[in-house]
Amino acid sequence: MKSQNLVRDMKLKGFTLTEMAVVLVIVSLLIGSLLIPLGTQQEMRYRSETEKNLAEIRDALLGYALLNKKLPCPMPKSVTDPTDANYGVAASSCSPGTEGYLPWKTLGVREVDAWGTPRSNATDSFSGYWLYRVDVNFTNTISISTAAASSISIKDNNNNALTGSSEPPIAVVFSTGANRTADGLNGDSTPDVYQSGEVTSTFDDMLIWLSRPLIFSRMVAAGQL
Repeated sequence: MKSQNLVRDMKLKGFTLTEMAVVLVIVSLLIGSLLIPLGTQQEMRYRSETEKNLAEIRDALLGYALLNKKLPCPMPKSVTDPTDANYGVAASSCSPGTEGYLPWKTLGVREVDAWGTPRSNATDSFSGYWLYRVDVNFTNTISISTAAASSISIKDNNNNALTGSSEPPIAVVFSTGANRTADGLNGDSTPDVYQSGEVTSTFDDMLIWLSRPLIFSRMVAAGQL
């Protein structure tokens, strides 16, 4: 009788261990399946946050134009020391075709995108900082006759034009995205051509631009033109 009870107990214990093993496998699979969606969710959250930041930057640039009747120059890439008085500030003048960093202090906007980290010393990387290009004619007092000096154009991932040649963008701002590298046309040697499009395996930049008609319409509405 005792031997039968012992066998029964061993069977019960064996079944319990099997159940525990099955549960552990299921839990492991569930945790594993959640890891990818969580990473994807974080990426979506960062892109949404950066998109919101870019919208605020557009508004800040338009507001600056209304207050000053011009757009700010970039912060030169040569300004690298966070203790420099000119760090984060628009340069007093800029050359045609010059790309630099968005003067976030001048505009009162966020310093970096959702992937970036504010720099604390001169040797830190500019990872996640907004890159900014502006047509030099619009960094001087804007009048109804002000025309673009450069021929900036925006293309999509298939090299299709997103902007027209008759009214080229007068300002471009972009985030280098999760890989923190200017991708595609944004990182090549063609200075006047930029790229905006959906995320791919080789492109994740996020970009906005301002047009002359938009600037003019806002300035006219505000009685500044």
